[in-house]
Amino acid sequence: MSNRTIPVTTWSLQMTSPEDFAPADAANAPSDVVITRAEVPSPEFSRFLYTAVGGDLHWTDRLSWPYARWREFLDRPGAETWVAWERGTPAGYIELDPQPEGTVEISYFGLLPDFRGRRIGAHLLSYGVARAWDLAERWPQLTPTRRVWLHTCSKDGPHAMANYERRGFKVFATKTEDEPQVPTPGPWPGAFQDPAA
Repeated sequence: MSNRTIPVTTWSLQMTSPEDFAPADAANAPSDVVITRAEVPSPEFSRFLYTAVGGDLHWTDRLSWPYARWREFLDRPGAETWVAWERGTPAGYIELDPQPEGTVEISYFGLLPDFRGRRIGAHLLSYGVARAWDLAERWPQLTPTRRVWLHTCSKDGPHAMANYERRGFKVFATKTEDEPQVPTPGPWPGAFQDPAA
């Protein structure tokens, strides 16, 4: 285990009105990509998406979650996972986390490495933001959405921030902290090489 740390900048972004939302041009969406909601909560599938998308981006905060914690998170009213599929293969996902007072966090969003840089991310983010704004239409027990927010960091992909800003998100907080440089397993142990090893 490395004792090295790296400075990580985290930006929090928000959208406080659906009028702020600027979806990607649907005409430019890849024609062989479809987006569907994973309606049956599945800890196994959600953990697969988390590790497959976040392995090379050093997503680590959920690696220690036991099955029960995944189940508890996914079973809440309004918790939704929307998955982009290319010809039957999962390409990426966006996860909506309902919070009090009409707030919806996009808790995770990203693409598997082989699907990045092909306009899928703009299409998936646009679709997910639209679903965040109409979340209460599917979950009447929730307060209608008044705010959609997310955070991204300097470990995320190079196009992440620009994609968020093009969709209408605005930065409302920034912080930089030293974080331990930990190897992440990806979808299976050894899937990604630790560049610092």
